[in-house]
Parts: sequence; C-alpha cells; structure tokens
Amino acid sequence: MSGLSYEQAREELVSVVQRLESGGAPLAESLALWERGERLAAICQQWLDGAKAKVEAARNQDAD
Repeated sequence: MSGLSYEQAREELVSVVQRLESGGAPLAESLALWERGERLAAICQQWLDGAKAKVEAARNQDAD
C-alpha cells in the first residue's frame, strides 16, 4: 500500500472532499485534489478488501 493507514487515508480523503465541495479552488488545484481523492479512495478500498479477506479466511478456518 502507500504507507498510509486506513484512518490516515480516510481522514485526508474527507479533507479533500470538503475542499472540493467548498468550490473555492482554481481548476488546476481542483483537478489535483480530485486525483488525490481518487488515490486515497483506492487506498481505503485496499484496506477494506484486505480486512474482508481476513474475516472470510477466519470464518472458513472456523468452519473446518
């Protein structure tokens, strides 16, 4: 992953979304924020997918 924890990525993503929603940034900055938000969302999704896989593995182990 990127070295960010899920919580760090989520917190930064919330901040990016708030800045974009405020609408005060110039176009170039808005595009950069959007791209950063996409990367942060992907990081969060990787963490969630990994956690889901661990839970499923534990459930399968318990079922055996």
